[in-house]
Amino acid sequence: MRSHTCCFTGHRQLPPGKQAEIAGQLERVITGLYQRGILYYGAGGALGFDCLAAQTVLRLRESCPGMKLILVLPCLTQTQSWRPEDIAEYERIKAQADKVVYTAQQYTKGCMHKRNRHLVDNSSVCVCYLNRESGGTAYTVNYAKKNGLEIINLAP
Repeated sequence: MRSHTCCFTGHRQLPPGKQAEIAGQLERVITGLYQRGILYYGAGGALGFDCLAAQTVLRLRESCPGMKLILVLPCLTQTQSWRPEDIAEYERIKAQADKVVYTAQQYTKGCMHKRNRHLVDNSSVCVCYLNRESGGTAYTVNYAKKNGLEIINLAP
């Protein structure tokens, strides 16, 4: 299954006014991966790029038989400090996902890294939006590189 799986990782804050452009890039990349036999798409459920990637998979799934969205979430309380409109979108995505996996019940210091490693460990491709050398996205992309995943970075 790993050879047929792609994971997403990216920044929570995307450049202002660029979401539609990034969504278009995601659509083209995911369509190309699907045509290569990648059927499973893992997203971590975070705000920003994760959410945009999940929305794109849900949209494409209608015309791509067998395409599945797998949410790998760090804990049950991930949305605790989120705005109500972001929580509503998160719940909408979660309700439409083909599978939801929690890597921990409660928030712990390492639960985000555990989620990120789970995504990478079960994928052969990592589609990312990375434009900084530090932080969780950089950690995850470096971990993916060390594990031999194909990296597709949508950031300029």
